[in-house]
Amino acid sequence: MNYRLLVALPLAAVLALPAVAQTTSSTQAPAATAAASTDSATGKAPLAPPSREGFWGRVNPFARKNYVKRQTDPIRDRVNELDDLTAANSRNIKDTDSRAQAGIKLASDKANEADQHAIDAGNKATLAQQSAQQVTTRVQTVESVVSNIDQYKASNQTEIRFRPGQTALSKNAKDAIDQMATAVKGQRGYIFEVQGFSSGKGQTAITNSQKMAESVVRYLVLNHEIPVYRIYLVGMGNAPTAADDAKTKHVSGGRVEISLLKNDLEQLSANTGAPVTSADQQQQPK
Repeated sequence: MNYRLLVALPLAAVLALPAVAQTTSSTQAPAATAAASTDSATGKAPLAPPSREGFWGRVNPFARKNYVKRQTDPIRDRVNELDDLTAANSRNIKDTDSRAQAGIKLASDKANEADQHAIDAGNKATLAQQSAQQVTTRVQTVESVVSNIDQYKASNQTEIRFRPGQTALSKNAKDAIDQMATAVKGQRGYIFEVQGFSSGKGQTAITNSQKMAESVVRYLVLNHEIPVYRIYLVGMGNAPTAADDAKTKHVSGGRVEISLLKNDLEQLSANTGAPVTSADQQQQPK
């Protein structure tokens, strides 16, 4: 009996030592945690290093499940917090990068838009300058033409001969008139001056010259549709004409001088590009 007691007492002491060590360690751990004041990423004090597990040191072959859970729960919670903090930081970084890229793109688009506006403004300024130059040129042309609108200049001249007492046009006379009338087809700013001369004296000569000139006018109006207001007819009778030698002489037989006179209205139309209407044509100086 005494032998059994001697064997049981040491065995009970050995079994009691781990429980005492676990109790001591569990009471010392909160104190060590409270003593640590260093900040961590989670804003909490860092975990205390594992303490000596009593008689067995850091490895207790007789540790219970609750003891192990108490030791690992703080580590697991801290790891979870770090994972959440890392995920939040990653989201914040992505959000910041996304906003930065959007800002850069917006600034680039604004810069490109400003460049395009500048290019458009430059093009418009160039067009405006060209238009102003064209307007200035046209105004100068119009001023020059208007100042000379009633100044007709001789462009072409021909002479039609008639036999004494004859007023009808010959084939050669018609060909000469056709050549002059065809040259002014579709043009503006011209007039025909038709002057008739006849031999004889007094009113008889004037009447004969008038009839010869009227035959020319009639041919221009009927065969070439020349407006009557563009033709000036004068029967000069036997009035003297200036010869090349500057001496005057009386005409023998019958003769009609046809002169084509032009002003600068055609030039005005060509430079301004504005067509002259029929009403404008009727208002031209005669």
